[in-house]
Amino acid sequence: MSALLSVYDRDLVIVSGKGARVTDQEGRTYLDFAAGIGVNGLGYGDRKVLSAIRKQADRLIHASNLYHNQPAEDLAERLVALSFPAKVFFCNSGTEAVEAAIKFARRIGHEQGRTELVAFERSFHGRTLGALSLTWTEKYRAPFEPLVPGVRFCPWDDLKQAALTIGPKTAAVFVEPVQGEGGVRVAPAEFLQGLADICRDAGALLVSEEVQCGLGRTGKLFAYQHANLRPDMVTLAKPLGGGLPLGAVLVREEIASAIAVGDHGSTFGGNPVAAAAAMAVLDRLTSEGFMAKVEKRARALRRGLNVLARKHPAVVQVRSLGLMVGVEFRGKAAPVVKGLREHGVLATRAGDNVLRLLPPLVIKQKDIRQFLEALDAVLANGAGAADAEAESIAASMKGTGGAVA
Repeated sequence: MSALLSVYDRDLVIVSGKGARVTDQEGRTYLDFAAGIGVNGLGYGDRKVLSAIRKQADRLIHASNLYHNQPAEDLAERLVALSFPAKVFFCNSGTEAVEAAIKFARRIGHEQGRTELVAFERSFHGRTLGALSLTWTEKYRAPFEPLVPGVRFCPWDDLKQAALTIGPKTAAVFVEPVQGEGGVRVAPAEFLQGLADICRDAGALLVSEEVQCGLGRTGKLFAYQHANLRPDMVTLAKPLGGGLPLGAVLVREEIASAIAVGDHGSTFGGNPVAAAAAMAVLDRLTSEGFMAKVEKRARALRRGLNVLARKHPAVVQVRSLGLMVGVEFRGKAAPVVKGLREHGVLATRAGDNVLRLLPPLVIKQKDIRQFLEALDAVLANGAGAADAEAESIAASMKGTGGAVA
């Protein structure tokens, strides 16, 4: 019996990882197409990330934010150089980044009485009370209400309704360029561009929430770049620290002056070891040809999934941008996740009916082929199909040993 609080449903003990594979305490090895829920963008045991961590840990592990530390300063300057003129706040997670962005938006809009926040259907922004208030799914929200007031939700990809909702009391609009937990739904460029226009006309801030879809996941360093726009704030986390806890908020320079000393803080935010790891991550992401390789791997994965979608009626749709992929099924996705694990592949769900794929950005072509073969076998056994169809397929497989032709 574990002493850990049971807020996760888990039974696998991971003891080591290398590249795109992890090994459990029984010695079984798995191909990881979840990548620590998007954290391990460079896979496990990246040599340069490990070197940066060791080197910085020998110098300084923590000094608190009462003082500057050079790795955090360098990382902030690097993020700004790669994005747009901004000021950077460091924290420890995606939820903390969203919490900070909420506070910054209300602080910036305080003099104008702007306190309302707008998010979208199927959005997921975190589990603390502020971030949870921007999260649409009822099952996450209901047990913890009342939440932070003043939040309004709009339909996804509906500019007309957005224009009716965003107004003089709106402090900020939070949008995921690709919704992760919401089913891997890609925001059309026209929707993001129109949203930016509406925010500008209304005087509201636009926050690009890139905790899961940022930092190379979509084939560009920042997901907002696909729409050729510049948001007022960007939230980052997951892959930023190379596996260490690190989140960030970029606040457009012209509005950052509204944030004063004491308005927010974080004891561990900008930890020098995590910041040093992040610099190594950014070095890799911005190295020559890296993003082109991500796009090449993404095309290979998408092509293979489209072939399986034509072969297996259980597949409703494949949605993707870069190496952020959702496969929607007619039935539940949980049996697909279970079946993949039995075939030595780890993956996660995004809602009840969507298989979410977040492989390391350094995934190899042979690993993609292994995954596709495993998924083909799992779907051939009826996983992902609607209940009646799945039962029929399972019955037809009896006596064949579950063999796949």
